[in-house]
Formats: sequence, C-alpha cells, structure tokens
Amino acid sequence: MDSGRSRLAGLAEEFWTWRAAAQPDSYDDITRVERPGGWLPDWSPDAMAERRRVLTEFTRRHGDLDMSAASVADRVDAALLGSALARVHWELDQLCDWRRNPCFFIDQALVPVYNLLLEPPPFHGTRAQDIVARLGRVPELLEQAKHHLAGHAAGPFAQYALRLLDTADEALGAAMAALAPFLSAARAAALAAVTAAARRALVDYREWLQEHLPAFTGAISPGPEAFRYFLHRVALLPYPVQRLRDMGRQEYARAAAAELVLRRRHRDLPEPPLLADTTRQIERQRTDEQSIRMFLRDEGLIDLPHDLRHYRNAPMPPHLEPLTWLGVPHYMASPRRPGDDALRYIRAPRADLPYFQRAEAHDPRVGVIHEGVHAWQSALSWRHPNPVRRHYYDSAANEGIAFHAEELTLHAGLFDDDPASALFVVNAMRLRALRVEVDIGLALGELTLGQAATRLAEYVPMDSGTAWEEAAFFAGHPGQGLSYLMGKTQIHDLLADAAQRGGDTFGLASFMGRLWREGNVPLALQRWELLGDRDHVDAARRLGGDPGAPAVGLAEAALG
Repeated sequence: MDSGRSRLAGLAEEFWTWRAAAQPDSYDDITRVERPGGWLPDWSPDAMAERRRVLTEFTRRHGDLDMSAASVADRVDAALLGSALARVHWELDQLCDWRRNPCFFIDQALVPVYNLLLEPPPFHGTRAQDIVARLGRVPELLEQAKHHLAGHAAGPFAQYALRLLDTADEALGAAMAALAPFLSAARAAALAAVTAAARRALVDYREWLQEHLPAFTGAISPGPEAFRYFLHRVALLPYPVQRLRDMGRQEYARAAAAELVLRRRHRDLPEPPLLADTTRQIERQRTDEQSIRMFLRDEGLIDLPHDLRHYRNAPMPPHLEPLTWLGVPHYMASPRRPGDDALRYIRAPRADLPYFQRAEAHDPRVGVIHEGVHAWQSALSWRHPNPVRRHYYDSAANEGIAFHAEELTLHAGLFDDDPASALFVVNAMRLRALRVEVDIGLALGELTLGQAATRLAEYVPMDSGTAWEEAAFFAGHPGQGLSYLMGKTQIHDLLADAAQRGGDTFGLASFMGRLWREGNVPLALQRWELLGDRDHVDAARRLGGDPGAPAVGLAEAALG
C-alpha cells in the first residue's frame, strides 16, 4: 500500500510538472498555470507528437498502479489523476480544438503574454524577458495554426476569430506601447521590434482565415460520444445528458419564478445607482470583502483563516485594458505564490458596462461572493497537505462552489439590505441554468453560435457582447457552461446527505471548510471519500463508455 501511494505521489508530481508546460491557454482564469522559467508555447507537429508520447507513458504508469489494498483517500487520489489524464486525451484527440478552432491559436499566441501582464508591476528581470520572448513567438505559432487548421477548421469558429482579429493588431500595439515605460530602454526597444512582427502576423492570420473561410467546413460540435467522454471520464459527472438538460430546465424555471416574485415585491425599486468612480468602488470592495468574511464566520457558514489572502479590486492598467478580450482580468497568483492577494482589474463605473461588471459597479459584493470565493478556495486548496490535490482538474467543483456560495449567502441574508443586488444574484442563477441548455446544444450540434448568443442575450437578458463571448467560449470548451449548475447540484446532494447522517453533530462551517479545501476534487470523488458512497463514481464509470479507451479516468487500479 505504501509503495502504491509513493508511486502515485511521484507520478502526480511528474504529471503536474509536465502539465505546467504542456497545458493549452484559454480565456478562463481558473485554469491558468504558472509556466516554468523560459517557457515558450509550441504547437508544432513534433510538439503534438511529444504530448501524445508523454500522455501514453503517464497513462501506462497510472494503469500499472496497484491500489487494491489502498485506503479510499489514496484511491480517490488515483482516480483524480486518472481524471486529469483523461482531460489531456480529451483535448488532444477528442475535442481537437487545435484542428477545428482558429480562436484556439489566438489564445496560444497571445494569452501567454496577457497572463504575464496580470501580475502588478514591476516588470523586470525574467518577467520582462519572458514577455518579449513570448511575443516574439507569435508569428511562428500562427504559422503552426495554418498547418493544423487547413482542411479541418469549422467555419463558425473562423468567423468569430475574424471578429476578434478585426482590431487585434491595434489592441496589441496600444497595450505594448503602454507597457514600454515600465521596461528598461533596451528591453523596450526589443519589445517594439517583436510587437511589430506580432502585429504583422496577426494581420496575415486574419487575411489567411478570410481567404480560406469557404473551405472551413468542419463542425463546431465534437459529437455526442466525445461529449460523453468529457462528462463522465473527465468531469466524472454521474448524470446522463438528458438528465443534465432536464436539471438545467428545472433550475431555470425555479430561478425565473424566484426572480418574478422578487421583482413583484420590489416593483417600485428605482434603477440601482452606480458607485461614483473607480476609487470609490475599490474602497467599497475592500470594506465589503472583509465584511463578507466576517459574515461567513458569524453566520456559521465557513470560518476562513485570518491569514488567508484577500480578493481586491484594482484600477484597470493601460497595458491591460486593450487586451481584456483575451481573458478574465484577474490576477489569481499560483500555488508557488499562495499569499499574493488576488486582483480583479476594473473599469470606471458607467451604465454601458457588461453584465457582471455593471452589477459590481453598483454593489461589489456580487463579485466577492463568486470571484472572491474562487480566490479564497484556490488559496485553501494550495495549502492542502496532500500535494496531489493542490491543482485544478475540472471546473464543476470549483465553479459549483462559487455558484453555491452565491445562493448560500443570499439565503443567509447578505443582500437583505439591497434588493437590486438580490435580484441580480437570482438573475445570475437563471443565467447559469440557461448555460446548461446552451452548452449541451452547442456540444451536440443543435445550436449555432449565433443562436446560442441570441438565446443568452434575450433570455437572461444580457448585453450582446457578453452573450457572444460566452457562446464562443462554451462552444470551444464543451462542458464548461454546465459545470456551474452541476457542481452546485452535487454540493446540495452532498450537503443534505452529510447533514442527515451527522444529525445533531453536523457542523455546516466544518463541512464547508472541507468542501473548499477539496475544491479541486470532482464531487463524485468527494462523496465517496466523505460518505463512503460510491454510487456517483460508479454511475460516471457506467456512463463513460468503453472501459478500454485510452486515459480512462476511473481505471480499475484507481477504484480498487
């Protein structure tokens, strides 16, 4: 048993070291990783072949683990690593964004630079060097894109990429011009040279996509079998697709009804005022963040450690503002810097801000109870005594925890003093429920990007820009949109059963503390470990298809 645990720990450490260099970049802030020093992105055919070779070897070693005499906790670790391996297989050979989605290569080319800009100044030493080096890589990456996409790309993805690329070169130029004063004269000169080359490459990529657009006949949907693989081998969800769809529809109706009652109750409520300016919002958010931590403790919901890092608002820097279409403007830090405060960069309050930003410009608490929860939960996970559990696996647990926190604090009375904010929280519940229908429809080829964006814009409602952004992201990352509700639903199930079993000895704060610390672990596995109930694990295994497929997330070795 000790030998198996030791081999598993070593394998997990090797995997996550490799994954920090091989993982693709995306818009999402939760999935960001801290790259090794001197790292450069590479999606050449040789690099793809090497990824597959390494994955095959990791999968073989994972399958060779003997966990038959191991504890449930150790078998959960083994299944956790299996889930992570299954995600790599999904990315490389089932989702295949690198062959179908031109937006993927915008992410691989520019998001590595954007991520380096998120940490506050100073910009010097290896950080400045890495910015220049990664920006210098852009032309080669976009040439790799052409090689992979030719004859395979999906037209709708290409059309959305053209929308993004319409002003991408100007945006990059403006951001790097704003960054230059933070650099030494020599580094600024090098930055100007690589920026000019990267801008030319972006224009060339845009023209290439436009020229080849008629030939891009690939589907945006990965297909039902691939989607099923993700749901049950990667995310370890115990529900079939139709059940997921029904759950989303039921939640949408529940949230819509709750919102209807609240709007009726507060029908004379005036349009909620926005905070006066950025300074006032930052000051208010700082106070709110501390008061919410006290509220969580005083209401017995969760007791966060006093030395846990904070979640702060900060003014949007000019070197970031032109590039926020590349990613959520959050600095989330990393397991190597767990004490760094998480930062959300904000724009000045105004009426035409996008959906979430406008709500926060009225009441920063609506951001704290979701994005702040991400910041706290990730920091707690980074402190986990078991290093196997310190890393992100899939978003259902992480997003489910944040979504659950919104509803938890709403019911506990956090927004009793602000009906407009309570209404927004309920409306956001409706959005998260609608995402399930949109996510499934895109993954199964039942909805086009335009139809998905229209549905989000009309049914929430939300601004068109945010709706298109969400639709394109969910189409490129099937299963992410439904993760919020599925995670929250599993948490409700786990909480209800744990409370029933615990009776008078059940403590909500201790339950929540454990849940957040284990927030990188799929909830089916958390249920197995906490309650000894393997039903959800076994259901995911049954629904996952052929057990002989590569990189299975629930191998016999893991289940024991």
